[in-house]
Amino acid sequence: MKFKTLMTIKALVCLGFAPVLLLFPAWILGLLGAAYCSGAALTAREYGAALAGNLLLAWLARHIDRGAARKAIVWNLFVYDLIGLVATVILILRGTLNPLGWGIAFVYLFFTVGFGWFAISKN
Repeated sequence: MKFKTLMTIKALVCLGFAPVLLLFPAWILGLLGAAYCSGAALTAREYGAALAGNLLLAWLARHIDRGAARKAIVWNLFVYDLIGLVATVILILRGTLNPLGWGIAFVYLFFTVGFGWFAISKN
């Protein structure tokens, strides 16, 4: 996969989830089987803000040439998605998220592998 393609997919996924988390945290938390409270709403909205930042980063940097800036972006997104993957799997295994959480885990796995490949390769 090309770097531009991975970054475009990342931007589109973030575009799909960021507004929902920012505007409808109760709905998305309910869909995932998570308990809703004001603290959960705050966390969901903060996560939506993080996704909005990732959206802008991925979209604006999708054409960046190889170099120090691209390497920093790739490592940032790799670590972000790896932490998201681990956290999501823990929440699923603890029963905090219902089986729909595996879809989120799969998305994190996809990006972890994708950005991990760019982190260790010369592409």
